[in-house]
Amino acid sequence: MTGDVAPFRRLMEADGQSESAIRAFESAYSQLVRGAKATVAEDAIQPVSGLPVHGELEKAADIDPATLLNASVVIKLNGGLGTGMGLEKAKSLLPVREGQSFLDLIARQILHLRQRYGMPLRFLLMSSFATREDTAKALSPYGELGTGDALQFLQSRIPKVDAETLAPAVMSDQPELSWCPPGHGDLYASLLGSGQLQDLLDAGVRYAFVSNSDNLGATLDLDLLHYFAHSGKAFLMEVTRRTPADRKGGHLAVDVESGRLLLRESAQCAEADLASFQDIEKHRYFNTNNLWLRLDLIKEALDENEGLLPLPVIKNVKNLNPRDKSTPKVIQLEVAMGAAIGTLRDTGAIVVDRSRFAPVKTTEDLFALRSDAFVLTEDDRLELHPDRHGIPPNIILDGDHYKMVDQLDAALAGGVPSLLGCERLEIRGAVRFEPGVVLRGKVEMVNEGEARATVAAGTYENDRITLG
Repeated sequence: MTGDVAPFRRLMEADGQSESAIRAFESAYSQLVRGAKATVAEDAIQPVSGLPVHGELEKAADIDPATLLNASVVIKLNGGLGTGMGLEKAKSLLPVREGQSFLDLIARQILHLRQRYGMPLRFLLMSSFATREDTAKALSPYGELGTGDALQFLQSRIPKVDAETLAPAVMSDQPELSWCPPGHGDLYASLLGSGQLQDLLDAGVRYAFVSNSDNLGATLDLDLLHYFAHSGKAFLMEVTRRTPADRKGGHLAVDVESGRLLLRESAQCAEADLASFQDIEKHRYFNTNNLWLRLDLIKEALDENEGLLPLPVIKNVKNLNPRDKSTPKVIQLEVAMGAAIGTLRDTGAIVVDRSRFAPVKTTEDLFALRSDAFVLTEDDRLELHPDRHGIPPNIILDGDHYKMVDQLDAALAGGVPSLLGCERLEIRGAVRFEPGVVLRGKVEMVNEGEARATVAAGTYENDRITLG
């Protein structure tokens, strides 16, 4: 093994990556080479308690919103392609409701806020090399949001690492496959390296609300902004209660040794601790990836660390060509932006309602979001129907038939079934729903045949249905 970072620096310099992005990669690579602990042991943490609750905050109705909003920016993370669901363009272009994509609804959310408060709330997207052009085209009808560098800044990209030699992994016939994204923790390096961080500070902007582009429940909330601004904290994470559908997602915890908050992702959990990791009564809160940042304090932290935040690295082992398992194994070094909760000096977390968390990571999520279990609000947010009481339906789809978006589209071509009263839905085998299907309670559908089976209109409640 080489352990030599110099070839990676040369590659990134030739690719035009910023010095802050290069130094962030060097930090992650150094952790890899020295064998830094990649897991967070269960006996090194304890559950979180006593967090403030969004619904119990002092209302911001008596303050002038102009003061806070003039000092704020909304940033959406928009670098993902959704390749795990068979997409080849920005996941934010995926149709969600009534032909509207994530980007359409986000644009309308920002315009609604501007109209409501009578001011040009600042808005930015962190896009990737793979999503920048498609995003600009999709948002061209919303020219008032901005264009070019006034609308998007670029996420960095980093070389993949050969798992055997720790040298740069090279795919000579498909050079783009030699590169990968560094995770959304790259936000800090990209804000600094693009010049956006200094531009925002020069314009008097101090508060940033950051969230994923696939989370349509995450909009700028004035009460949360008021709370964050008066807290004096550098970083605030929105968390919400875990449900059975969230057992595999990262959770918030307290480091026993330091007493500080930390974020433990699934990739940082040893197999022996998996049962505790998935215990939603023990570790009750997960990171929504809705974050509030004090930009001046983030800049101070970056300056103190010579342009980087020392975030713990997450190692993802994959094939050099993800679609070809015969290609060499590589390591993709990633960092999570939420991990800054354990590295910045003054951080906190706040419990929010599930209405602020409606992401799409899988076709199961997309299925639920397209159903009546979620409602589209007047300000273009998608949130759980009130009758769901904050708990989404637990949907389990056969990966052979529903992993990709086009496979799900085929199942829903006749209509999306009602999931408003559905607690759990499991489908095995290919099906197609007719209009007028209502699912309630716990429903299991099985088609063991090769041909796609039709689910006829009607109500199915607490039942196991054999089709085909």
